[in-house]
Amino acid sequence: MQNNPEKDPVLWEIAQKRASFKWNLASYIIVNTFLWLLWYFTGNRYVHESHIPWPVWPTLGWGIGIVFHYMGAYVFPKQTSAETEYEKLLRSKQNKH
Repeated sequence: MQNNPEKDPVLWEIAQKRASFKWNLASYIIVNTFLWLLWYFTGNRYVHESHIPWPVWPTLGWGIGIVFHYMGAYVFPKQTSAETEYEKLLRSKQNKH
């Protein structure tokens, strides 16, 4: 999809981040459901007799990524660290003149 000049660039970026998050979340749910079903139907094997199902690890690992993706899309959607630093430098430069 091409960038429409009538679109607000900030809102367009936020919309893209949110759409990306939704696709990531859908993938997370589908893949992890498959992993848990695979684990269940193949005999519920545990890792090193610790009685922790092996799908816990990819679910937790990817889940951490999902949380950060959510934060970037919904909690802090407008400001990146580069934008913050740029604004600081710009203010610093303006204060010197």
